Amino acid sequence: MRDYPPGQKLAAWVLALVLLLSSLWWMLPVTTPDWLTVFPAPDGLDDRSAKTIDRGVAWMKTEWVAFFDIFTFWMRRLLNVIEAFLVKTPWPLTAALFIGASALLSGARAAIFMAACLAYLGLFGFWEKSMSTLALVAAAVGVCISVGLPLGILAAKNASFERLLAPVLDVMQTLPTFVYLIPAVAFFSIGKPPGVIATVIFALPSMVRLTALGLQQVPIAAREAADAFGATGWQKMLKVELPLALPSIRLGINQTIMMSLSMVVVAAMIGAGGLGLDVIRSLQHLKTGQGFLAGMAIVLCAMALDRMVRGRARPNRSPEDS
Repeated sequence: MRDYPPGQKLAAWVLALVLLLSSLWWMLPVTTPDWLTVFPAPDGLDDRSAKTIDRGVAWMKTEWVAFFDIFTFWMRRLLNVIEAFLVKTPWPLTAALFIGASALLSGARAAIFMAACLAYLGLFGFWEKSMSTLALVAAAVGVCISVGLPLGILAAKNASFERLLAPVLDVMQTLPTFVYLIPAVAFFSIGKPPGVIATVIFALPSMVRLTALGLQQVPIAAREAADAFGATGWQKMLKVELPLALPSIRLGINQTIMMSLSMVVVAAMIGAGGLGLDVIRSLQHLKTGQGFLAGMAIVLCAMALDRMVRGRARPNRSPEDS
């Protein structure tokens, strides 16, 4: 029989006692006093806290206005460049670019699937809106990679930093989307820049965590071999650890893309446009068919990018082949 630690035994007895008292409380005809049914919350605590946050946001809007304006300007410029490239380029060239990238990264099956998805987008009139959506996703994924990759490396190398970063990532992943849409709109107005900010907040934790996980799972023998050959820290990182962690990093990019596309409808609510706007309009006017078609366009964009980024499947090697 397993011997549990004293702390767990005590916790089990306390839990059993609480359950017993709860059962007796409901079985016996006892009138519950108010101090047990109403939590003793201080009066006005929520209002005072909300007003404090409002004052902090107002101060930031006043004191950091130059930063927010510059960031919004350059983010809008980046989005316009990406969207102009995808939309104004003749559609056969854009389609050939996506199909060729799928064939190069993931093989013929992924290229065929990409062609079928692009055909759906074109035939049902979603081409320009899907390219606008992909521009927003591309900008958000680019920010996530440029920020998440260094943070993941630092978290894998520094345990203290990882413990400090973990609760921040937990908050970013679990905080309801509409909560951080409010300050995003307050700081960056409406449009695509706040949509990118909200998407980055939601998708960044996957990139950070999977990068750190991939580096932490690099075999110790590989590191020791690099040290034995006299590799410097940067050489070991670039030539040994990152290549071995590449599958996990690629999975992080994949998850970042998927989570960015899941924010398309939310971003459309603050003026980002794209495919999410069709879904919102269909919901407002109860157009089930149009909403289904627009939703399928988002799903196919996600699936096509997933197949493209996933890479080629490696055949299983038997022991006799090694």
